[in-house]
Amino acid sequence: MLLSGKVRVYKLSPDGKEQTLHLFGPGEPFGEAPVFAGERFPAHASGLEDGQALYFPRAAFVELIRRCPALALGMLATLSRRLWTFTRLVEGLSLREVPGRLAAHLLFLSDKSGGADDLTLDIAKGQLASLLGTVPETLSRILAKMAAENLIALAGPRGIRLLDRPGLEGLASGERRLT
Repeated sequence: MLLSGKVRVYKLSPDGKEQTLHLFGPGEPFGEAPVFAGERFPAHASGLEDGQALYFPRAAFVELIRRCPALALGMLATLSRRLWTFTRLVEGLSLREVPGRLAAHLLFLSDKSGGADDLTLDIAKGQLASLLGTVPETLSRILAKMAAENLIALAGPRGIRLLDRPGLEGLASGERRLT
């Protein structure tokens, strides 16, 4: 369980390419797969900033679940949300081009912020590129194209203002392409 900071969970290909699977913040559990499967964690994790985490030994955690069924239901809900996130990730990586993935991510961040148009990326652009299944150079080019087409405005290294939500929704759905 992460108490503070941010953790990135990712897979590493044999040639060294990284694919970010999840980003976790304070209050979120991670690494619970080995508790239920009894095997090693199937991915890598690294801290994106200084933080603190609680570690629960497997035997103690399983005993806690046995004594508190509500905890098991909470874990099922968390794992179900992660499965939904993975489904979106696979869909995005296999069915959308990078501009659509980026547009969908920006809209997701906006929705997460109550529909705000002014966003601050909470991860570095290199990490965002990995999350979207691309490289930082491609991400920078797409951000510049989105700004040139007045879909977004860039404000500093991590600030983005959404200018054309319907245009971004069109990119995210594949109904529109960048020129």
